Amino acid sequence: MLPFLLKRLGVAVLVALTVSLITFSMIFMSGDPALAIAGEGARQEDIENVRRYYGFDRPVPMQYLEWLKNAAMGDLGRSFNLRKPVAEVIFQRLPTTMLLGALAIGFALALAIPLGVLAAVKPNSWFDRFALTIAVIGQAMPSFWFALTMILWFGVYWRLLPITGQDSWANFVMPSIALGYFVTPAVMRLTRAGMLEVLSSDYIRTARAKGLRPMRVLFKHALRNAIIPVVALAAVQFGFMLGGSIVIETIFQINGLGYLAWESIQRKDLPMMQAIVLVLSIIYVVLTFLADMLNAFLDPRIRVS
Repeated sequence: MLPFLLKRLGVAVLVALTVSLITFSMIFMSGDPALAIAGEGARQEDIENVRRYYGFDRPVPMQYLEWLKNAAMGDLGRSFNLRKPVAEVIFQRLPTTMLLGALAIGFALALAIPLGVLAAVKPNSWFDRFALTIAVIGQAMPSFWFALTMILWFGVYWRLLPITGQDSWANFVMPSIALGYFVTPAVMRLTRAGMLEVLSSDYIRTARAKGLRPMRVLFKHALRNAIIPVVALAAVQFGFMLGGSIVIETIFQINGLGYLAWESIQRKDLPMMQAIVLVLSIIYVVLTFLADMLNAFLDPRIRVS
């Protein structure tokens, strides 16, 4: 287990360093950062003062190494617009986005796994076609359109749920469903395919021949092995949700990291945008690493691969 862990950890560190390099280069992709800070109508003298003040006049590799060192110590720079440390603002908003992502992936798994299992138990039945229909609709329907439709019916017509804000648990119901439903089809199809493969294997036939109860065979022996790829997919999709929450948080006016990213884009706050991309990418790398560890625990064969 230890060699596998070290190997995956090394890959995760390399990916994180690559992400940091790409994230650092973002500030130069939109042109001269000193000009962006000083403004279009600034004098050349003012632009040069800004360039010296922020260290843009130094060699780029030196700027990257200093930025990487500061980022590793928790210093992600200072917001151009809010005049606050970027890390302070991000970690104020991050718990809201993490909560929304956790609720969304929880909804997706709670809906998709039972649908996938039942569809595999009764293949080509009416329930299998029903589950496939849900998957096709979820994959084809944009999450922002689904969110607006729920707002119209549950918020405006029926007045069952609040439309905006984050004051209570009710505020997270529609955003979680809108964000999680898009992930449901992939999880459901993977669960169904894994269960069909496992249920046709020799050890399942042996378990049934020994007289084990069907539910014990289904959940203890079949689902445990079929769920392994779902774990990795769930970790990846959770990372995507955190990054994709910008649309949902903007629609529902939830002050999370996604809404902060939208505000930063509107205000051209380069350090904030840079830090948000870095934080979300690192979270994604960590989630993928943890999914690999959990898969290795569930399936010992992965450890020697």
